[in-house]
Amino acid sequence: MRRSRHSDALRAAQMYYLQDLTMDAIARELRTSRSTVSRLLSSARETGLVQVQIRSPFDTAPELESQIRDKFKVDVHVVPVLETLNEAETLDRVAMQAARTIGPLVDSNAIIGIAWGATLSAVSRHLTRKVTHDTIVVQLNGAGNMQTTGITYASDIMRRFGSAYGARVEQFPVPAFFDHAATKTAMWNERSVQRILDLQARMSIAIFGVGSVDSDYPSHVYAGGYLDEQDLSMLAADDVVGDVATVFFRSDGSSDGITLNERSTGPSHEQLRQVRRRICVVSGASKINGLQGALAAGLATDLILDEASARRLVSFSGQS
Repeated sequence: MRRSRHSDALRAAQMYYLQDLTMDAIARELRTSRSTVSRLLSSARETGLVQVQIRSPFDTAPELESQIRDKFKVDVHVVPVLETLNEAETLDRVAMQAARTIGPLVDSNAIIGIAWGATLSAVSRHLTRKVTHDTIVVQLNGAGNMQTTGITYASDIMRRFGSAYGARVEQFPVPAFFDHAATKTAMWNERSVQRILDLQARMSIAIFGVGSVDSDYPSHVYAGGYLDEQDLSMLAADDVVGDVATVFFRSDGSSDGITLNERSTGPSHEQLRQVRRRICVVSGASKINGLQGALAAGLATDLILDEASARRLVSFSGQS
């Protein structure tokens, strides 16, 4: 948005939402038409200048948020969603609110790590534009496998985040998993790879979903040809319940001794926990085991999830 239009949208929003002026009154003050004022107000909402919050006295979300916050020590946003919606529809609703929640948290001079996946792909489609300066979006894990380079899939997600925040995009053109741990060790010594690893080490925000082995809506890492039967058998033998950025964990949050992690290109849990703000977006109650594992590992500082998942998380936590 041009600076003059941006300024007009801001002024119109302030008069409409803060001063309770009618659109006709705003049109007279700005010496423009009522239809132009309507478009300015729409632009203010679309670009994040205006964010609408609704708090119903009958809403159970605040109570769920309080319980999850106390139990897991995370900032949490519960998205009210009708239980009649299917998982794809629920994901879209969660992604829309997640995008609007993430926007205000992004500032200039930030390094934002993005883990590709079905959830982040959905979030990326709902991002609203925000002007930032000297911000970098960096890919957290490789996306290639035996069937595809993964470049198109991951780059689309990265591009949308970069476009939304006017950020420079840094892709990570390596496989999701190397065939041999020794190959990863050798690649991590390459200067081109070390440049990306250095950006990851300086992240101020990491944004990711949770991959779950038994999710009804399959995580991309489990449905996209990244794991063969032998890999899946190894994960089962290691009691794996899920992953973040293709690094796996058990239900208690532990990851030691999980063989596949030695070949994964995602950041270690220890490295991820060093990031100041770690935003986890989850949709679908069937991901509850993976989500519990991620929370037990301390991987998230912020959690955005649908109401059904929140209820199940609170219920499961009460039984443990």
